[in-house]
Formats: sequence, C-alpha cells, structure tokens
Amino acid sequence: MKRYHWQRDSDEISTDPDLLNIDVIHRFLTTSYWCPGIERHAVEVALKHSLCFGLYREREQIGLARLVTDFARFGYLLDVFVLEAFRGQGLGKWLIFCVLECPSLRDLPSIGLATRDAHSFYEAFGWERQTSADHLMKLTR
Repeated sequence: MKRYHWQRDSDEISTDPDLLNIDVIHRFLTTSYWCPGIERHAVEVALKHSLCFGLYREREQIGLARLVTDFARFGYLLDVFVLEAFRGQGLGKWLIFCVLECPSLRDLPSIGLATRDAHSFYEAFGWERQTSADHLMKLTR
C-alpha cells in the first residue's frame, strides 16, 4: 500500500503505519464514548488492519482517523480524534479533507460512519444523516 503525506506548516498527516504512536491512540480511545476501556491489544490489531491517517505536530501524534475499507466499494470511518490541547485550529477539518482526498479512496462510492455528537461537522463534508437504520444489522458476541 502506498503511503501518503500531507504537510501544513509544522503539522503533518501521514498514512505511514510506522509513525503511529499506539500509546497516545490507546490512551485517547480508552476514554472515548465509543470504546471506553478498550484493551491495548485490540487497538494494535485494529490499527494494523486499517488505513490510518495519523495527525502529527513536529512528529508528535495529536490525532487520528482510521478507515476500514476494501478500497473498491466500501469504507467505514472511525476513531477520529484530535487531542483536546490541539482542538480549535482546524486540524479535524484538515484531517477529514485528507481522508477524502486520498488517491486510494477517491473512487469509493460509499464511506459510512457513526457519530453521537458531530453530525454537523461531517455534514459539512457531504455525509447525510440516515433517517432509518432498518436495513442495518449487528452481531454482538
């Protein structure tokens, strides 16, 4: 898989998995509403099997967007965050812009996501709220 990089001043977004700081990512995700208390091993496995967009300031990880995809028909965006100390600088918008502009993903006809509190943020990029989830199913083990 080709690795992509975007640079803006001292900030960088990269799909290089070798740059990911699993400690930072795990620490954030354990306190998130979508996977509180997640085990480190689960984070490691998820990152390994996803296209990850790491957000860095001077090589320090400050955010992430993770995409599960087949690169042909479907993608699912999750684990999107910018650390609190770096919010309000447009970094989240830039992160999503880079995901959508990534050459490996441009032709995907569908990218899904779920959010509890950021609907208007994603709507600005073209996502639409679904009025019915009757067609969705979930297997819980």
